[in-house]
Amino acid sequence: MPSANQNLRNRKLQQQDSSERSQAPAGSRRKSANPKIVANNLRFSFFCLVISAALLMFLFLTYTDSFHPIVDSIAGHLGYHEKTYAVVMDAGSTGSRVLAFEFHRGYLDGRLVLDHELFEHSKPGLSAFADRPQEGAVTIEKLLQKAKDVIPKEKWSQTPLVLKATAGLRLLKPEQAEGLLQACRDLFEKSGFLVNEQAVEIMDGTDEGIFSWFTVNFLLGKLNGRNTVAALDLGGGSTQVTFAPKDVSQTPLYKDFMHRVPTFNAFVDVFTTSYLGAGLMAVRHAVFTHGAPEGQTKLTSECVNSIIKDKLFRYSTEQFYISGKENPKATAENPEVDYEQCASIVRKKVLPTLRPKPVTLKQHEISAFSYFFDRAIETGLVDPFQGGETTVGSFVTKSREVCADANADQPFMCVDLTFIAVLLEEGYGLKPKTPLKLYKKIDGHEISWALGAAYNILTSNKSSQL
Repeated sequence: MPSANQNLRNRKLQQQDSSERSQAPAGSRRKSANPKIVANNLRFSFFCLVISAALLMFLFLTYTDSFHPIVDSIAGHLGYHEKTYAVVMDAGSTGSRVLAFEFHRGYLDGRLVLDHELFEHSKPGLSAFADRPQEGAVTIEKLLQKAKDVIPKEKWSQTPLVLKATAGLRLLKPEQAEGLLQACRDLFEKSGFLVNEQAVEIMDGTDEGIFSWFTVNFLLGKLNGRNTVAALDLGGGSTQVTFAPKDVSQTPLYKDFMHRVPTFNAFVDVFTTSYLGAGLMAVRHAVFTHGAPEGQTKLTSECVNSIIKDKLFRYSTEQFYISGKENPKATAENPEVDYEQCASIVRKKVLPTLRPKPVTLKQHEISAFSYFFDRAIETGLVDPFQGGETTVGSFVTKSREVCADANADQPFMCVDLTFIAVLLEEGYGLKPKTPLKLYKKIDGHEISWALGAAYNILTSNKSSQL
């Protein structure tokens, strides 16, 4: 029989066991509290993750071009854009043009964003008034009025106005060119626009090439990338070639023709040269006067179809009357031009002017404009409104077709296309399959060195100039 002490110990053990069973284990209490804590921690972590991702996305987009237009559009609707203007006069060899640009500053990075432009032109060019400078200035004044009509008058005094003359004035006698420039300076001083001592001048061919290259790449959105495009500009008196060589060391002959061009946040080293005398009208003149006595104005040419008689051709201040020359290949039924004979003359006139040759041009995507574009649309190589892509070989084939066709409506197309074919294939060393993108406009904006010049004027300072 158990003693009293044993009974007492048993009762205490039973009470302790009952008490332990009535209480949840310690581990069980911890588990019941964890779901709330874990849920709160997960919500906080997720919130932090979302905020971090949003910040990273914002920072990433801030430095990508795709985001800038979105922010700019919002800023514009809220009235944060301040408009900036520039007026550039292009006094070319065959005509004068005015381009009035409207920009705003990018809301995020302050870069210039092109909003609108005015483009108007008139013929003939300033060089046609070599001995009548005041009459030449009148043609510029009419174009200037077009700019005044679109730029708010209260902005005139803050709007830079410049006139840059190209090959047409370069080919005049110095005193003739200076007379025209001074007449334009007198006009500009009374214009109400912002002008300085360099507002009216003959532009160096190097600047013409760089500004054209900048314009094309600016409008294509390629200035921030490594894959910029080459720019081929064919004017009346000269032609320019500009591109960023992939490896300058492979072509030592480029050394004296390299220039550092500032873009938005960096610099690009470009090769550029202007071939004076290798413009479309200059080559026409050289071909038509080939073998003729100096001063003769009635000329016959192997590059003109024999059905053409005394067709007027104006070059600078001179007038010529051009007729086609008979050749053994032509017949009464098919009065064609002897293409090989014509091409031989063109080679003699063009190839010696191309120094140095742009031997690595073929490594680049190529954009061509001005007379390249004009002749391509006039002969059906690309769409007359949209432009498009063709090849060097297509220019060569079309030149042969045109020279074999008696077309009185396009009397000088044979010499023009033969020149372009020789220039691209033999002068620049491009293969027949090399693609050419031909533009007149990109996103509604004219392809012209004037946009590059305007950008340079508005952004230039002592440390950064195009």
